[in-house]
Amino acid sequence: MARRLEPGRLVIASHNQGKVREIRALLEPFGIEPVSAGDLGLPEPAETGQSFADNALIKAHAAAEGAGLPALADDSGLCVPALGGRPGVATADWAERQPFEGPPGRDWYLAMGKVEGLLAELGPDADRSAWFACTLALSWPDGHAEVFEGRVEGRLVWPPRGTRGFGYDPVFVARGHDVSFAELDPAEKHRISHRADAFAKLVAAVFG
Repeated sequence: MARRLEPGRLVIASHNQGKVREIRALLEPFGIEPVSAGDLGLPEPAETGQSFADNALIKAHAAAEGAGLPALADDSGLCVPALGGRPGVATADWAERQPFEGPPGRDWYLAMGKVEGLLAELGPDADRSAWFACTLALSWPDGHAEVFEGRVEGRLVWPPRGTRGFGYDPVFVARGHDVSFAELDPAEKHRISHRADAFAKLVAAVFG
């Protein structure tokens, strides 16, 4: 039996404002008052795990301990079968600029280009299927944690399309759709996304 989450303040263990907005929109109907780790000035822990669940738990435990409040962390990424599941847990790392690529920071167009370049090397018949995976870790200050996993299947397109969303959204088209995540109405993306899938499992367990 999962531990119930009571109404009140909850730390969203992320400094990614796009991710924070999505999670806040999903949580607010349940009487939760989300506050981001960035707003609280909490440091970002090193994500040294070998899986999405490992990294989500690292972030959730650090935020819960640092704030003395329950904390929710998300670790998510793009998985491409033709690339052996990459970028996977290294999804954000692929957006990190190298010294010769400009000032430090994340460049998502660069990351999307890396994926497309590797697929191009495989030739015109390369498998362009992909999925977004999401693991949510909910942690309490006493160390208890719950983990929920979700995913959404789709395919990759090029060039990038749309200005909504973030990360790899402009090159990902969900199964059953013909527009990218960055072209979808945000409400529709919230309904079908990997994060929504994981969140539905969290809701059933801790709010049900």
